[in-house]
Amino acid sequence: MITLASGLSYIDLHFQGVPRIIATAVAHGPGGVALIDPGPSSTLPMLRRELEHAGLSMADVRALVLTHIHLDHAGATGTLVRERPDLRVYVHEKGAPHMIDPAKLLASAARLYGDAMDRLWGEVRPVPADAITVVKGGERISAGGRDLEVAYTPGHASHHVSYFSADSGIAFVGDTAGVRLNPGGFNLPPTPPPDVDLDAWRESLSRIGRWNADTVFITHFGPHTPSAAHVTETADRLEWVSGLAKVSLALEGTDEDREAWFADQIRRELQRRTSNADAKAYEIAGRFDLNWRGLARYWRKRGLGN
Repeated sequence: MITLASGLSYIDLHFQGVPRIIATAVAHGPGGVALIDPGPSSTLPMLRRELEHAGLSMADVRALVLTHIHLDHAGATGTLVRERPDLRVYVHEKGAPHMIDPAKLLASAARLYGDAMDRLWGEVRPVPADAITVVKGGERISAGGRDLEVAYTPGHASHHVSYFSADSGIAFVGDTAGVRLNPGGFNLPPTPPPDVDLDAWRESLSRIGRWNADTVFITHFGPHTPSAAHVTETADRLEWVSGLAKVSLALEGTDEDREAWFADQIRRELQRRTSNADAKAYEIAGRFDLNWRGLARYWRKRGLGN
């Protein structure tokens, strides 16, 4: 477990055996432990092990604080609540129904991941309704001994929220501020279907910027400073990837051709800026073909492209 600040740490879940892909933030104080985005059930052994190495255990956990309900962030939630029925789960009001009944969430994920569902994510159990505290944005919650401001930050997902610990200066922003696997490394916004919204995303980045946080903590991966520069770069990269998708839709050929062209442009940029190992790790953190599908859906809903 790596220390962020007094009472705040994070765990590298070593998703699919690869470091620096999924991070779970850990708030720990006299009131117990809160996990911000516990990750998928497939990484629960690592989560438990790292808590134990820090002198903690799942018995100390009182709350699961979700930025959004995608399986790489929240897939283990139902499993953990089944083990610990007293756990409190914080989730946006649009995501809560899919935590209570994950059938549609799982069907949507299965269309993207097919036979790899169990290997990637493990089991996904429903969360009892009485375990859930719904947030909308604008609230302040207390979890793991920290006061956290809540902001509604859609764009990557319509049910995405972010949390700000004012006393530590750290904003926990899930996927809103991109995928950046190493400090100072390449920042790639994750744009999978079904509800990418570029206008909402831009406003969400502005909202995060208004916190004037010292550090942004992203699930893929970890803390980044200075936060203002990181958020600005996320906005720039969002324009870049959305522009690539827009160009691809004007190309001749099939959607498979367009998707492959888009993914190739991303790989070339990563290979130019990172090591081969890091370039491959970005595809584990978020598949480029799925990023194209999310952006293509966005543009086509607005009447652009073939």
